[in-house]
Amino acid sequence: METKKRREIWKGSEAIAEAAIKGGCRGFFGYPITPQNEIPEYMSKRMPEVGGVFVQSESELAAINMVYGASASGVRAMTSSSSPGISLKQEGISYMAATELPGVIVNVNRGGPGLGTIQPSQCDYYQATRGGGNGDYRTIVFAPADLQETVDIMQEAFDISEQYRNPVMFLVDGLIGQMMEPIEWRDIPKRNPADSPYMAEVDWTASGRRGRSHNNFVTSLLMNTDECEKQNLKLQEKYRLIEKHECRFEELMTDDAEVIIVAYGTTARISITAIDELRKQGIKAGMVRPITLWPFPSDVIYKLACTDTVKKFLTVEMSLGQMIDDVRLATQGKKPVEFYGRTGGMMPGVGEIVEKVSSMVNGK
Repeated sequence: METKKRREIWKGSEAIAEAAIKGGCRGFFGYPITPQNEIPEYMSKRMPEVGGVFVQSESELAAINMVYGASASGVRAMTSSSSPGISLKQEGISYMAATELPGVIVNVNRGGPGLGTIQPSQCDYYQATRGGGNGDYRTIVFAPADLQETVDIMQEAFDISEQYRNPVMFLVDGLIGQMMEPIEWRDIPKRNPADSPYMAEVDWTASGRRGRSHNNFVTSLLMNTDECEKQNLKLQEKYRLIEKHECRFEELMTDDAEVIIVAYGTTARISITAIDELRKQGIKAGMVRPITLWPFPSDVIYKLACTDTVKKFLTVEMSLGQMIDDVRLATQGKKPVEFYGRTGGMMPGVGEIVEKVSSMVNGK
């Protein structure tokens, strides 16, 4: 008889930290900022217990460069912050992408721009999905909708990051970081990063010669233009492979839907309740929920846009409209795309979404 696993109540940020440890993280470097302070606080206690290293750095810039250094030496490392702090880390993230260093970055979103508020937001979508720093690069971006999904993905994030030798970012809003939910600690299948063409038989870490006749040198400085272009084209090949194999999404009641809501994270959870209410009113609404914001599930959205059933799309965000650009690109003009959002730490309500969809259907 199968033994039922125990469910435990965890706070979001602490569960994220524990999941990272279960995923193999042994180096954490961060600087305090609300609403993610429970992550470094938890790591300061747990890292020594698992033989890892915790450093509260002097700044966000120092933190990401410590992740760079630890990763370059072969340590599974991560950092966490909130919106303004992530802005300061962008240069280091760009360096990591350029030098093909793995690492995990957690952004517990707060309202902006600037210092803004400490309330939940999704206004860092552009920053996360467009790289944020300089150059032609991408980060793999996860946007889980609840705490169970967050800890499940976090436990494989370091495998994914090492498989592609590329930074992985978690874009969670302040609500997910602060709320408490029951979770199960599941056995997440492990990947073998050594099976990747970016890891197999490549001794790339700067961790001493160890029998080699040469030093490994980790740098993003490529002064020769031919060499720099070659590296950029190599990275693009990797990104196409990530798009092919790592895109994740969920479809909900799309088979007969006339209006498709596209939402992610906490906003998706609110939208699901709105869809149930709309169905009770006879309005056939469905949802596409991106789990990876990059790679974005453009193909599934395009296929729905090409059907006769779907009439319109609605993106719902805790911002003034950022993901809507990707939804419009995905539909390729096949169907209208409308928007509803709140900003500055405000969350859209179920009634607001229902009213918006009703007006779309009734032409008001």
